[in-house]
Amino acid sequence: MIKFSGVIITYNEEQKIEDCLKSLQHVVDEIVVVDSFSTDKTKSICETYNVRFIEQEFLGYVAQKNFAIAQAKYDYIISLDGDEALSEKLHQSISNLKSNWKFNGYYSNRLNYFCGQWIKHTTWYPDRKLRVFDRRKAQWTGIDPHDRISLINKEDKIGYLKGDILHRNYETYSEFNKKVELFTTISAESYYKLGKKAPLYKIVINPTWAFFQSYILKLGFLDGLNGLVISVQTANTRFLKYAKLRQLYKQRS
Repeated sequence: MIKFSGVIITYNEEQKIEDCLKSLQHVVDEIVVVDSFSTDKTKSICETYNVRFIEQEFLGYVAQKNFAIAQAKYDYIISLDGDEALSEKLHQSISNLKSNWKFNGYYSNRLNYFCGQWIKHTTWYPDRKLRVFDRRKAQWTGIDPHDRISLINKEDKIGYLKGDILHRNYETYSEFNKKVELFTTISAESYYKLGKKAPLYKIVINPTWAFFQSYILKLGFLDGLNGLVISVQTANTRFLKYAKLRQLYKQRS
């Protein structure tokens, strides 16, 4: 029978962290919260639960999550953000793994709640994420702010779990706009450091394809106005990322 560590990174998640903690109860054998010195009630809420609360200055998305899993007592990890929670079906699927672990990592779908609506289409669903894994076989990788778990041995097979990670995303369009602005700035800086370029064709073609894929191919129109908003912002994210990258090269040349 294997033991799980639930690992969460947080910053000012007082509205959502309790749902996250509750969903991990009775499936994990410990909960580790790594917090970037929240200024709201995140810490006091966590302290009402049986968690190990660690404060760590934010290192960047990839580095912070690798730091967090290194603090866990057990090698089998369930990794969540503070605004995520396990659905009941996913909770049961993970419970079954305790006596039936076969792979070094497991995918599950992530279901996003956006401005009063669960989004069932666009490129936001099924939004497959690998969040259950053996940390001896996997690590956080990617380009900030887009982190992902990668298995160290690329030949290893990955399992799939029924149920969803419930992600309570943005409550307002303004909040969404602010995050797009922030994330595209971080992405542009990360791309610049890696020497990636921003030719004009990427500024034109990538956003156009992103909208077509989200709204048409992924049936975003079935999610009504919010499906349209998400698809437009998906395109806008691609546009801003490369436009800002191009601007960085111009400013620093």
